[in-house]
Amino acid sequence: MELGDRDAGIDLAELLAAFSLATDLGLGQPMEHVLRSWRIAERLAQHVGLPEDQQRSLFYVSMLGWVGCVADSPEVAASFGDDIAFRADSYEVDLAGMAGIGFFLRRAGRGGPMWHRLRVATTMLTTGGQNVVQGMQSHCTTTSTLAERLGLGEDVVTALRQFFTRWDGRGVPHGVGGTDIAPTIRLLHLADVVEVRHRTGGIDAALEVAKARRGSQFAPDVVDAFLAHAPEVLSGTEIGPLTADRPLTENELDTALEALADFTDLRCASRAGHSRGVAELAGAAARSVGLPVRDVVATRRAGLLHDIGLHGVPVTVLDQPGPLSATDWERVRLSSYYTERVLSRPAALAKLGSIAATAHERVDGSGYHRGLSGAAVPMTGRLLAAACAYRAMLEPRAHRPALTDKQAVSAVRDAIRTGGLDGDAAEAVLAAAGNGTRRRVSGPAGLTPREVEVLILISRGAQTGEVAEQLGISRKTAGTHIERIYTKTGASSRSTATLFALRNGLLDPLVP
Repeated sequence: MELGDRDAGIDLAELLAAFSLATDLGLGQPMEHVLRSWRIAERLAQHVGLPEDQQRSLFYVSMLGWVGCVADSPEVAASFGDDIAFRADSYEVDLAGMAGIGFFLRRAGRGGPMWHRLRVATTMLTTGGQNVVQGMQSHCTTTSTLAERLGLGEDVVTALRQFFTRWDGRGVPHGVGGTDIAPTIRLLHLADVVEVRHRTGGIDAALEVAKARRGSQFAPDVVDAFLAHAPEVLSGTEIGPLTADRPLTENELDTALEALADFTDLRCASRAGHSRGVAELAGAAARSVGLPVRDVVATRRAGLLHDIGLHGVPVTVLDQPGPLSATDWERVRLSSYYTERVLSRPAALAKLGSIAATAHERVDGSGYHRGLSGAAVPMTGRLLAAACAYRAMLEPRAHRPALTDKQAVSAVRDAIRTGGLDGDAAEAVLAAAGNGTRRRVSGPAGLTPREVEVLILISRGAQTGEVAEQLGISRKTAGTHIERIYTKTGASSRSTATLFALRNGLLDPLVP
């Protein structure tokens, strides 16, 4: 069944370029913003004398720089409301000094009641914005973790840890500035902002922001190179075929897709582990119904990618405890379109994208985004839809608790009877899941059974007080468990603890 060391027909650069389109959605920018920013940085690199070996690193730093925004989306939403709108608006202001303070305070608790807005603003003022700083640190840590999982070099990993630095040393980590910042990051700092300003306000707006932030956010030599060559640097930033230098084997592609799936699920705490779980169920079910090996592999990989379009849906919508408005529901329905769009090229990804986009279709035509029905939904799509539905039922959501195995099986069979799910596909998924057969889990990294319980809860978004309440222990004891978990696993934040839990299979809802 394993395809092993065969060439997968895709290069790592192509895969990350596709994933960058999903990152664009999370930033509230048109697709290819990240790619255009890289192109601008690449051209500037020629004028500042960036060594050739670092120019390739610049590509990977550019593709991954903003990926960490996924990991801190729940925290951003809790403090500032719609996380996508917040990031889109952040391009309009220098986030240091009084302008930055004003930006954060105006958006504190946005979308919530007045008492919530006042509480968030007060906390921000009394702590000196520590929640914002911690979010930036978490962003950098999780992004560098992804780079390590993808086997990228130390120069890329180190640069990504400096993503929120500033030339004047007023960024994160505080005091790191000037020439201590990796050259690739200095280039990207400018390129990321001027791409937006040029697209929205023309070359004059791009020149203006570069001059205004010279010596503060931006490195003076990078700004000077930009001012001297702006027309050339900004013209014709359309993205053509990428130069392949790291072709992936089949095994390497699986590893990379699993990493991207884990990061996609970090966008919403209650979905941690969802994509991996769907992939395993769908792949096992595809094998059991006798699909060809290539289709089995494609179905599993599509499961890893099926929620990539959720980067375009705000956490405030994903975690809405009540009914969605018509507008919010339409944003959810568009997520599967985004999935297909993000994965539309190269050809090796396009096949996976066509399957992944059917995860929410139903054979009676009631699904989305195309509303396919009957024979128009391929067996790969029917299996994926059943796996996604069953797995989601076993996971908690903001509007409902997780269903028991028995309840989920009953709900799936109800969907078979009413015509939503294909009977053969859904029964194959249920069989692959063992119809609720439970597995015992041992604690990795020396975690005790209680610490495993706590890790699962915090990975699902529970705070210290909520952990204490759910497990019937004191808040102090819960805090001690969390500290020990961080020490044993080497985690430094909720997102890095979640990634540890994912890698060790602790977020499977069939695990007691």
